[in-house]
Amino acid sequence: MAEYNLEKQHSKGKLHAIERIDMLLDDGTFQEIELVKDRHYDGVIMGSGEISGKKVFLYVQDFTYKGGTLGRYHGRKISYLLDMAMKQKCPVIGVIDSGGARIQEGVKALAKYGDIFYRNTKASGFIPQISVIVGPCAGGAVYSPGITDFIFMVDKISNMFVTGPKVVKSVTNESVTAEELGGTFVHSHLSGVAHNHFDNELDCMNEVRKLVHILPTHYGEKKKKVTKKDYVPKSQERLIEIIPDKVNKAYDMKEVIDTIMDKESFIELQPEFARNVVIGFAKLSGITVGIVANQPNYMAGGLDFDAADKAARFIRYCDCYDIPIITLTDVPGFIPGVDQEKKGIIRHGAKMLYAYSEATTKKLNVILRKAYGGAYIAMSSKHLDADCVYAWPNAEIAVMGAEGAVEIIYARDLKLLEGEAKNEFYQKKLEEYKENHMNTRVAVERGYVDEVIKPKDTRQYLFEALISQKKDKKRWTVPKKHGNIPL
Repeated sequence: MAEYNLEKQHSKGKLHAIERIDMLLDDGTFQEIELVKDRHYDGVIMGSGEISGKKVFLYVQDFTYKGGTLGRYHGRKISYLLDMAMKQKCPVIGVIDSGGARIQEGVKALAKYGDIFYRNTKASGFIPQISVIVGPCAGGAVYSPGITDFIFMVDKISNMFVTGPKVVKSVTNESVTAEELGGTFVHSHLSGVAHNHFDNELDCMNEVRKLVHILPTHYGEKKKKVTKKDYVPKSQERLIEIIPDKVNKAYDMKEVIDTIMDKESFIELQPEFARNVVIGFAKLSGITVGIVANQPNYMAGGLDFDAADKAARFIRYCDCYDIPIITLTDVPGFIPGVDQEKKGIIRHGAKMLYAYSEATTKKLNVILRKAYGGAYIAMSSKHLDADCVYAWPNAEIAVMGAEGAVEIIYARDLKLLEGEAKNEFYQKKLEEYKENHMNTRVAVERGYVDEVIKPKDTRQYLFEALISQKKDKKRWTVPKKHGNIPL
């Protein structure tokens, strides 16, 4: 192993590659891998080790060696590691701290990026891939993390951009810092590139460890058999207190998730991007599940283009590894507006519909308070092949809210009336619409909702649905290579 310059890295406020390895892996488990035919260090340390007893492969770039830039030997080593990880069916973690392609090597360096991207793509959906950005990640280097499943960043030291500040200045005459161009705020709040960011490297590595612990190691991993006796009761009484009686009043969906799921098991992803939808992994009586939920605390939980993208990619990830998806629905609809249409809400919303429809993992849905319009369909409805859809007693399922519906249906009558007569007519039609169209009765009768359940029974119903055998569904299939998701 080469000699390492720890002080040089520490002077930049960063840890060294070997220190990062020690943080990530269980003590004493790291085994370095070197390519015997090359015997060339070239600024990247790679090997295998364990996280919570699970074998993982990792490569860690060393910024103290030529700025961590990727040359042909550097790229060859990463490609070799990815091949090994696929053969041994183990997760891969890439720790990125690099100035990009080594300019002196020209196309030879670029070729190695292509080799890495190809392997990232081949590994996608077969083994989990996690990218940890702990320094610059510039130029072609950004696309390997972009293909991987999860990206984590660290405040003040992480940057990701296709072209750096100097190039931006020369091309567009814009003066911008690296932080403004591709820092953690940009990618955690605005672009959605990062799945989370942290104050320091230790917190970041601990979150990576927690994620590896909860995820399967590869597609097809044998699952532990779970029976009814494995159910762990947990009080659900607080659910009634969390959700307000008024249908338009806000509350924090994360409190609902924490109440239903095992204590402190929820790992939220992209918490600051598209906050109107919540995604993440959790455990229910020890079973790993994916959570997709509306967030009434932000934009009333409505779906917009970013929320649809965020949910769709997560749904597809869960389906890759057959992780059951639990959807918690409280949605007023797709967000209307000129800006939404210009940014392609139709195309983005279609991704979510496609993802749920295509997913063959177990799909469970609980309608907590309301499900209106096209968003009712998009949130894992029976029409998209959900296995079980439950609803709480006061849940409303309709094309839209009662007020808007009455104003449209009876617009002519309301125009002819005035004063008290108008108000009485309006209130009467409002109650009629709620009674005839906004409760769960019709949905249950048609089979769109399997059962109306009490909030306090939610956890148990979900657990029993998780351990039950999936019903054989009559699926009409057509011979094809693959579908064409509306990217």
